[in-house]
Amino acid sequence: MLGAVALPSVARAAFPDHDVRLLVGFSAGGAVDLVARLIADSLRPVLGQNVVVENRSGASGLIAAEAAAKSAPDGHTLYVAAMSAVAVLPQLPGQPMPLNMERDLTPVTNVAGVLNALVVSPRATFRTVPELIACARANPDKLTYASTGNGTSQHLAGELFTRQAGIRMIHVPYRGGSNAIVDTAAGRVDMMFGNFPEFIGQIRDGGLRLLAFGSRQASPLFPGTPLIRETLPEFEVTSWIGLAGPAGLPDAAVAAWNAALARATASPEFQRRITENGMEVLGQEQPTFRATIAADSKRWGDVIRSAAIRAE
Repeated sequence: MLGAVALPSVARAAFPDHDVRLLVGFSAGGAVDLVARLIADSLRPVLGQNVVVENRSGASGLIAAEAAAKSAPDGHTLYVAAMSAVAVLPQLPGQPMPLNMERDLTPVTNVAGVLNALVVSPRATFRTVPELIACARANPDKLTYASTGNGTSQHLAGELFTRQAGIRMIHVPYRGGSNAIVDTAAGRVDMMFGNFPEFIGQIRDGGLRLLAFGSRQASPLFPGTPLIRETLPEFEVTSWIGLAGPAGLPDAAVAAWNAALARATASPEFQRRITENGMEVLGQEQPTFRATIAADSKRWGDVIRSAAIRAE
C-alpha cells in the first residue's frame, strides 16, 4: 500500500483517507473511459481505497473538467484529461470555455497515449504514404479525408498532414465516428486519420486498410506497419490521456499520485490491456506533462490558425 502523505490542507491526514473519484468527460465505452477504468482497477490495491469512475459527459469533456476544477483541492477528485479538451479546445475560435484550463486545473500526470493511424478503403489505388502524397499532388483538391467534426483530433491530424506534405485535400466532417468509418471503408471518402482503437476491428476484418501509423511508433498488434514520419519526419500525433486536479492541489498530493500511478501503470496486466486496445503507456510525471500540454497547445493552435478552423 502507498505510504500515507501529509497534505498541507488536511493536517496530519493520510492520503487518500476515503474514496477517490476520477471524473470522465465522455460516455462509457470510449478510449478516455477505458483508460479511466484501467487506472481505477490498477490503483485500488496501490492506494488501499475505492477508486470510482464517474462519467459526466457533454461539452467535449468540459462538464467533467469544470466539476473537477470546483472540487476540493485535497487530491481525492481528479479529472481524466484528454488532449482534445486540455490542449485543443482552448485554441479553437468560437468554442465556449466554462473554465480556464491553465488557471483552474493542476496537471498531475500523463498516463496513456492513443496511437494515431491513417486508414483507407481496401479499394484505394495508393498503397503507401508516398503514393498517397503523389496522388494528391497530381490531383489537388480531389482526395478527401473524414473526421468527426471541425477541430477534432481527426481533422487536425489531416490538416497537419496536408500542411507538412504540401498538398491540398478536402476535409469531410461527420457527426460521429461510426459514419465516418463506414464511408471510408466504402470508399465514399478516401481516407481517415484517427484513433487506432476505433479502427482495429475493421482492419482485422478487411473493411479498412491500415496505411501507416501517425504516432511515434507502430502498435505491436501490427508491427510491420510503416510510420508517416518515415515520409514526413515532423509528423507525430498521439492523443494523450492524463490526470489533472483542481487549482491549488498541494505538491504532496501530486507527488503521491505520481508515485501511486508509477506503480499502477507498471503492472503487466495494465500494460497488456493498454497495448491490446491500441494505446501506449506514457507515464509522464508533472513537469513533463506540463511541457507536453504547452507543446501541443502551441502546435495545434498553429494548425487551427493557419487553416482558419472554428468550432462548429
